[in-house]
Amino acid sequence: MRKFTTLAAVSVLALAQPVLAQKGDAPDAAKEHEKSVAEDVAKGWASAPVEEVAKTAKGSVTVDGKSIAYTATAGTLTIRDAKGKPTASIFYTAYTAPGKHRPVTFFYNGGPGSASLWLRMGSFAPTKVTTTDPVAVAPAPYDVRPNPDSLIGSTDMVFLDAPGSGYSRALGDTDPQSFYGVDQDVGAFADAIQRYITKNGRWGDPKYIFGESYGTTRSGALAEEMEDRGMALNGVMLLSSIMNYGIRQSGFDAIYIGYLPSYAATAWYHNKIADRPASLPEFVEQARQFANGAYATALSKGQDLSPAEEDAVARQMSHFTGLSVDYLKDANLRVDLSRFRKELMRGERETLGRFDSRYLGTDADAAGEGPEYDPSSTGITGLYISSFLDQLHSTFGYDTDLTYRRSAREGGKVDWDWSHKAPGYGYSSQQNLVDVTADLSRAMRTNPYLRVLSLNGYYDMATPFHSTERDLKHMMLPEKLRPNLEFKYYEAGHMIYLNPEALHQMRLDLQRFYADGAR
Repeated sequence: MRKFTTLAAVSVLALAQPVLAQKGDAPDAAKEHEKSVAEDVAKGWASAPVEEVAKTAKGSVTVDGKSIAYTATAGTLTIRDAKGKPTASIFYTAYTAPGKHRPVTFFYNGGPGSASLWLRMGSFAPTKVTTTDPVAVAPAPYDVRPNPDSLIGSTDMVFLDAPGSGYSRALGDTDPQSFYGVDQDVGAFADAIQRYITKNGRWGDPKYIFGESYGTTRSGALAEEMEDRGMALNGVMLLSSIMNYGIRQSGFDAIYIGYLPSYAATAWYHNKIADRPASLPEFVEQARQFANGAYATALSKGQDLSPAEEDAVARQMSHFTGLSVDYLKDANLRVDLSRFRKELMRGERETLGRFDSRYLGTDADAAGEGPEYDPSSTGITGLYISSFLDQLHSTFGYDTDLTYRRSAREGGKVDWDWSHKAPGYGYSSQQNLVDVTADLSRAMRTNPYLRVLSLNGYYDMATPFHSTERDLKHMMLPEKLRPNLEFKYYEAGHMIYLNPEALHQMRLDLQRFYADGAR
């Protein structure tokens, strides 16, 4: 559907006015020309459809030696306000297989405001891009093939693009900014999930949500929101989590404690550890204990830390991080991520990736304080975007004049509202910087059958796994519910699925998670 708003028409006509006002033009002719210009622009104005669209295709994929037939759908979901007015068109791709009461899982990336092509093209859909070693992918043609680690045998999958991203758009006179905030975003996703469930008659089926990065922040609050709306979830999967943005405030030391085990894993991978142990998990556990013990104690003392204590802690830090004792002292034992990414491989004139510290980049010089770019992001972007858009056209036949946006920010300024109304009472319920552990804790306590699986990459420097552990273990779950929270770890980065071996293991872990939920 195409439309042309009054404001846009006025703007176009204002631009055309100098031409129309030339000497010798008759007033009637000028008005007719204005009308013609407005109509021509209206015909070319690309907008999301109010009426829901669905394009389908059939396919099959072999997983563990078994061929599974599926239906692939690319389409839109129209969400409405309390009065029934359409407010947004949410774009999705779905993969469903025959069967009664099959689980349905809703997948989404983070951002905030990111499209979900990353999960769609890299993780568990029936087809995926191919990545191998942690190096930049060459330009097209790209390798897209059937996915032997698809989850289609365990669950139907629906990949949702956040409002303003992908082909998801606000409708009519709805301000896109009305979706750009923690609680606003959760409301939109809850509406979209309910609409899909209602439209496809899935209220009686098991329901799961799977978020990556900021998508895990969304999931923590969304789990509670869906419970409040009467849609009890069976499970929540958290991939590369950040549940609490408060730890990023300056003046707090929690972020350094959370990062230290990730620094250790990275130094281990790049052979910067003296007497490097053979076992990464064992080395990480040693770093975890140091971070929570002597390191946390030292940071808590601030300027009261004695020189002898500082020296002892710096030497231990050096053992785990591969950085020199003097450098650590100069940094007051507090090494920001950008500094670590620049310093560890400075002697080789290389920098580390943020999303995945296995990736190496090269700056113009080796003297800076931080890297110029993230090689773990730039190295894969073309592969994912081009492959996804090619599939939409060639497989689904989904054509639109809209521009596919990786992020809502590509459509203009996004002023994200980071405040959050958490469940509970008193000052802690109204947050200026979101922390959704209270939401997820309440969802797990009110629905004692809700299970949570935390999936973590050792080399994820965007959302360090130890910060995730610390946050989720502060949900203060009663002992009888603690088995409902599980942690899994992989030798990979933020996008765990970039590593084929890690993707395979993660698929097996998820298959077990679904199977356990069916018992």
